[in-house]
Amino acid sequence: PGCCQMIGDVKMKSCKQIAREWNLSERTINDLCKKGKISGAIKSGRRWQIPDNAVRPEDGRVSNRRYIKKKDTCEKKSLPIGISDYVRAQSEYYYVDKTMLIKEFLDRKPLVSLFTRPRRFGKTLNMDMLRVFFEISEDDTSRYFKDKAIWKCGEEYQSHQGQYPVIFLTFKDVKFDTWEATIGKIRGLVQEEYGRHQEIIDSDKISAYEKKYFEKMLDGTANEVELTSALDKLSKMLDAYYGKAPVIIIDEYDTPIQEGYAKDFYEEIIGFMRNFFSGAFKDNKNLSFGFLTGILRIAQESIFSGLNNLTVNSVMDDEYDRYFGFTSEEVETMLGYYGVPEKKAELAEWYDGYLFGNEEIYNPWSVINYISRDCKPQAYWVNTGKNEILDDVLKNATDDISESLYSLLQGKRVIAKIDQNVVYRSLAEDPANIYSLLLVAGYLKTPQKELQADGSYLCEVSIPNKEIAAVYKSEILSHLLQVGAITRTTANKIAESLYANDFVKLEHAIGEYMDEAISFYDAGAEGFYHGLVLGLIAMMDNQYKIKSNRESGDGRYDICMFPRGERYPGIIMELKRKKNLGKDALDKLADEALYQISDRRYDVQMARDGIKNILKIGIAFSGKSVCVESENSNISI
Repeated sequence: PGCCQMIGDVKMKSCKQIAREWNLSERTINDLCKKGKISGAIKSGRRWQIPDNAVRPEDGRVSNRRYIKKKDTCEKKSLPIGISDYVRAQSEYYYVDKTMLIKEFLDRKPLVSLFTRPRRFGKTLNMDMLRVFFEISEDDTSRYFKDKAIWKCGEEYQSHQGQYPVIFLTFKDVKFDTWEATIGKIRGLVQEEYGRHQEIIDSDKISAYEKKYFEKMLDGTANEVELTSALDKLSKMLDAYYGKAPVIIIDEYDTPIQEGYAKDFYEEIIGFMRNFFSGAFKDNKNLSFGFLTGILRIAQESIFSGLNNLTVNSVMDDEYDRYFGFTSEEVETMLGYYGVPEKKAELAEWYDGYLFGNEEIYNPWSVINYISRDCKPQAYWVNTGKNEILDDVLKNATDDISESLYSLLQGKRVIAKIDQNVVYRSLAEDPANIYSLLLVAGYLKTPQKELQADGSYLCEVSIPNKEIAAVYKSEILSHLLQVGAITRTTANKIAESLYANDFVKLEHAIGEYMDEAISFYDAGAEGFYHGLVLGLIAMMDNQYKIKSNRESGDGRYDICMFPRGERYPGIIMELKRKKNLGKDALDKLADEALYQISDRRYDVQMARDGIKNILKIGIAFSGKSVCVESENSNISI
């Protein structure tokens, strides 16, 4: 396939030859041919043939404007937003050198490594870097590393470059509603990967029955059972062809598993993946090294049972802690390159704060978006997708957990047990597992942690930064607000009534909320109503610092809202609840709640803080009924 051919008077070249000449990956050339972007390219059998005089597409490679290569070499390099192709990223964009990941791996030499990190933290780019480094190629791929940190480490590490066949699959886009669509997509990915190695099919080192199996994979006609052996059989054939066991890289292994859990084909995907990965990684003598990435480790027991050669590297581990996301030093260098070093404090406030092992890490997706968009701080990460499994877990959150989730938004730390070995099914069974999920998914950090005898951690958890506070609010608290068909319109009425001091409107809005929400729950203890009101006023955290169950005066208030600006009044809420009350009794209970605020001097702390205008609100609940009583206090300081 590497030889030139003649079609008529035109000299034709292979994708590999053109890729080498144009300094692009072979995959990119194949993709350009498929999209008709290379004039004169024709398909001969399963391979593309390209005219020797073909012109490289002007837009660099793809139609998305993000990838347009700038012709003015004096300009600063663009930031690699959404670029997961290592060759492309390091040659045409600002690249943060993560090649020392290779050194750390070669020093440790685990047979199979699983890296778990949140979405958009550079997992796919790092895996493609490993592919390019290790993979045998007609091209001299060492040139992509000679100016990188790994090359300065010497011959011991350079000797591994370009020496292994590589099997590479990424499941990051396997997001479908049905098992049929999911297995169809996986079949297509395997088909493409077999196509990338089709030079071996004509070799006499491959047996006839193996060639028939290879043809099935190429044709996309393999059934589900045959497909489970795809990695095992391809690794065996590559080992026979090259005389070297391959490296197997599986990126975002858990994406289809999450979809299966959320879309009710969990049993099918788990059964398939167990056999698919077992052949690749368990007792596979045709394996040099294996790498997997994902967000969650929680499928370990059901997917990797019996895989005793697996080394897991999570956000809790010190190993490899610098290689996913940006370190403080890397961010400072980047800000200096783009001439905005003065933005360090703002950028840190918004996107710093993750703790991977012992390393403080910035969200790389948000950092590059922030710099590329003229340093405008926004929640860039919120639009990159979320774990749908959160919905199932949140549906089962207890009152205590709901209140803790709200407390986190107020900057508090919560004590939580972090168990990285839970499986998907157990998440909904034990709502406390939500903290483990939120941590590995990137919503929490662990300022303090203590390893327990059973391998779990007892941690203090908190929200990492301002961006996650915004994301957390939209994805977590909005769910709590909307449980039971609660609309944001209802919540807005409550916020507006507080803002305007309109307590008639407030009473009606809370009553409407109760009417819609309590039928979803079993209206019960006072703590339930407390959490419900906390959720309702969550959207006001920009105007208020909201505290609950704190000592002030002669007792503990339920909720105090300390204004962030002088234009807002301080608000104190006391909640009461009794069963089976009529209207008059409910009114009386609300009066008692209001009287308790004054009688126990809950306003002492606000007065000491110089807050002169204080609204006192007594709220009484009975089943779905609610009554609100209020009074305004003007305090002379």
